[in-house]
Amino acid sequence: MEYIKIFAPATVANVSCGFDSLGLAVDAVGDEMTFTKTVEKGVKITNITGADLTYNVDENVASAVVQKILKEANADFGIALTIHKGYAPGSGLGSSAASAAGAAFGTNQLLGNIYSELALTKFAMFGEEVACGTPIADNVSAAIYGGFVLVRSYHPLEIVKLPVPSELRIVAIHPQIAIKTKDARAVLPEEIALKDAVTQWANVGGLISGLYTDDYNLISNSLVDIIVEPARKGLIPFFDDVKNSAKKAGALGAGISGSGPTIFALCKGDTIAKNVYKSIQESYKKTGIDFEMFISKVNQEGIKILK
Repeated sequence: MEYIKIFAPATVANVSCGFDSLGLAVDAVGDEMTFTKTVEKGVKITNITGADLTYNVDENVASAVVQKILKEANADFGIALTIHKGYAPGSGLGSSAASAAGAAFGTNQLLGNIYSELALTKFAMFGEEVACGTPIADNVSAAIYGGFVLVRSYHPLEIVKLPVPSELRIVAIHPQIAIKTKDARAVLPEEIALKDAVTQWANVGGLISGLYTDDYNLISNSLVDIIVEPARKGLIPFFDDVKNSAKKAGALGAGISGSGPTIFALCKGDTIAKNVYKSIQESYKKTGIDFEMFISKVNQEGIKILK
């Protein structure tokens, strides 16, 4: 294989109660990337569209991952890389993760598919470290594995792919403001009460059980975050209004996607998802803040080869 074009999906991380441990892949939004073998070793970025990102190969998340894999594999070729960002960095939809995961996947294909999904996740985590200083796995693993994922352990890394109920839909609104992951982490509490930790653990267990049993009521009851959301929601204008609008329209639950400002809602079925979309849209129109929205199925395939 001399050339490949791929789609790397956006992702929703944390999924309310699962801070840094749960994530899901989105079908409707993502990045497109191309990888072309070159005789000259190393990596170069030949084009970036859709966002203002650096062409410095050491600082760009995607090229940094490509470099790392080529070096690890002792490749006898280089890669010319193009990136089209389908959504904005700082959106809370795993923008850097899509680039990092896509870079790992595409490079692996040109190498003859020699690395496992777990190994690709580790490479992509390096990209997250380049982006925000922390090698987070929830977004990148969701993009690589597809569907819902649980980061069961970081040391050693263990990713569990979870089932996705067939009627589950995602509605998301992205207010046109940017929140840096570093800033969103800075507001988190350093200590939490034991009773809050117990409640959060129970919600994670309930959510996973609901996914396995297609129990939408259990999923709804478990989509509650009493630790991270209260600390972060002040960074997102009119967060409570959006969440209340979503739930009144029938959403199973709503929360902050990743570090924000995107707010996601999970819904059962297309009809409810459309109602939730309309309700959130009408609510946010009154704020005077520009925004974008989408409805999506959960992307169960992960990164896709386009050609």
